[in-house]
Amino acid sequence: MEVVSAWAPAVGFTLLPHAGGFLGGTITKKEIPTWYQTLQKPSWCPPNWVFAPVWGTLYTSMGYGSYLVWKELGGFKEKSVVPLGLYAGQLALNWAWTPVFFGAHKMGWGLVTLLLTTGTATATAASWYNINRTAAYLMVPYLAWLTMASALNYRIWKDNPSKK
Repeated sequence: MEVVSAWAPAVGFTLLPHAGGFLGGTITKKEIPTWYQTLQKPSWCPPNWVFAPVWGTLYTSMGYGSYLVWKELGGFKEKSVVPLGLYAGQLALNWAWTPVFFGAHKMGWGLVTLLLTTGTATATAASWYNINRTAAYLMVPYLAWLTMASALNYRIWKDNPSKK
């Protein structure tokens, strides 16, 4: 029983980001064959099947990183407010993008949401660096993907003026 309770926080933190991903997936699944399929996309746009495994990997990575920070700081204490608060903020922004972009078809606001997410995720990684470098490094692929996603969102927004 002690082994299970020792792993519970690691599992919980690691799985938490997936909650928003699953909810967003219900919106995305409905919009891909209808609205999203009609949009002009750049030649470098990844195929649709790539997004779910990439996001699954990124959510797992950032979730485990948040666990490492939480554990290093001794749980939810005063010194964890900034690093875990930044993490929670960027995660909320991340989860907000899907309803904005796919749900409301607001490509420009989707870009704003992505840029805010990228900035907050960068601040999160920077705040984690001196606490747990592994946790900070686990954010690097996510930051790279957010950069690509921002460029893609921008291109789709600019290339589809009649769909705004």
